[in-house]
Amino acid sequence: MTEEERRLWYGFLRDYPAKFTRQKILGRYIADFYCASAGLVVEVDGSQHYEEPNLAMDKERTAFLESYGLKVLRIANNEIRRNFRGVCEQIDEMVKQRMASGNL
Repeated sequence: MTEEERRLWYGFLRDYPAKFTRQKILGRYIADFYCASAGLVVEVDGSQHYEEPNLAMDKERTAFLESYGLKVLRIANNEIRRNFRGVCEQIDEMVKQRMASGNL
């Protein structure tokens, strides 16, 4: 795991009430973090994800995962460093919305 992934895992997701798993294999991809009960994938993206052709590969990956009804939430490394609390609140809100909607 990257430094940002470790911070998110140990500082928030590991003890989150809805269970998250790390490095979950989903089809031909490995999700950084996955919450089955919310149908949520959290991807922590470094700067390489914003370069061609990685943008296209990430788009394909997201489309694949969303075709199974999953929601993909992409979070930039620098956002974890600068606004950790806000990132945690965003994930919490997304989990609650997904679980309340029943659209899983």
